[in-house]
Amino acid sequence: MVLLSGGGAFDRDGSSGPNKPLKDLAWGLAGRQVAVLRFDKPTFAHPDRLPADFTMVEEYLPPALAAVDLLRARPEVDPHRVHLVGHSMGGKVAPRIAAAAEPPLAGLVLLAADAQPMHEAAVRVARHLAALTPGPGATELVAALVRQAAVVAGPDLAPDTPAESLPFGLSAAYWLDLRGYDQLATAAGLGLPMLILQGGRDYQVTVEDDLTRWQQALAGRPGVSIRVHPDLNHLLMPGTGPATPAEYARPGHVAAAVVEEIADRLLGR
Repeated sequence: MVLLSGGGAFDRDGSSGPNKPLKDLAWGLAGRQVAVLRFDKPTFAHPDRLPADFTMVEEYLPPALAAVDLLRARPEVDPHRVHLVGHSMGGKVAPRIAAAAEPPLAGLVLLAADAQPMHEAAVRVARHLAALTPGPGATELVAALVRQAAVVAGPDLAPDTPAESLPFGLSAAYWLDLRGYDQLATAAGLGLPMLILQGGRDYQVTVEDDLTRWQQALAGRPGVSIRVHPDLNHLLMPGTGPATPAEYARPGHVAAAVVEEIADRLLGR
């Protein structure tokens, strides 16, 4: 399998504070006889070599497709059994990569994969965090994101729209590309087996805002399994009570049940 990390300048471990969820997945699956390839994202490894107006395509497709080809060329790997496993935005982009892969991949595993448009999700998460720590700064942040999200969704978004007026300082090209990509329709059109796992305590990618969209888009599709792990957060790590950003600062590990479930799917059990 090829591991895809989430949105942002992530290393091959998906490092978030003291936690390394992609390293947990890689080591856990390798211990169950699954070959794993993971890589530093271009935004982490060489951001200076990316164009200022890079899109999700430049961010993910070249290294992911190269990783697929590299795995297929290994003599100890069955080239017909290579899967993509994407976390968060890595799950969003996985159908796009699969659509470009030739020959076709064996399947997809989507972990906390977002389906809600990213500019809408940014506002939702900002409001959630502002409710946890209310104050003038939080209110101003939400208001700024609302304005920026309106530009993304509006008819006047153009290639020359300044990045300063858009969420996260990403270029207009990035947002225009995202607006033109429908991960749900792309996934539905692939005809590949899929396993979709979601944490019930995840406030970044949620059952209500994201998983329900995957369920609707893939309803009735053979070979698609969807499961919610009620006690897991966005990093697929267990906890209790409502998840907060402070939880990410505490060391943890991806739940063993997630590793087992992915291994069972990839190994055909």
